[in-house]
Amino acid sequence: MKTAVLAFLLATVTGSSAWAAGYKVIIHPSNDRGSIAKKELAQVFLKKVPKWESGTPVVPVDLQEKSAVRATFTNEVHGKSVSAVKSYWQQQIFSGRDVPPVEKVSDAEVLAFVKTNPGAIGYVSESADLGGVKVLQVR
Repeated sequence: MKTAVLAFLLATVTGSSAWAAGYKVIIHPSNDRGSIAKKELAQVFLKKVPKWESGTPVVPVDLQEKSAVRATFTNEVHGKSVSAVKSYWQQQIFSGRDVPPVEKVSDAEVLAFVKTNPGAIGYVSESADLGGVKVLQVR
């Protein structure tokens, strides 16, 4: 009995930790935006919004495909799984329309990319050290 309860608790904690991976959306500090609607954010990451209001090209950056933070971001922002969004990009590539956002392996790489690209927008885990970037509020 104790083993079954322990197994259940372990499965519950392990299963929920992947979805508990919170995120913060970040932009270059020179960007004037303070917030963004979730629907617009989805459009940005599907590259359907080419420029910021300032005229600077929008440059989205994703975390790697197997990241728990990416799974949470994709589910909350797009309302789809990472594999569904990947299928969208495969269609875009095949039809010659566009390529997906660049992918980075870690929060540190996303932060470095956003810090050095004025039009960049990305997301990192809630626990990431955000020095040198601006947090964009999602509404």
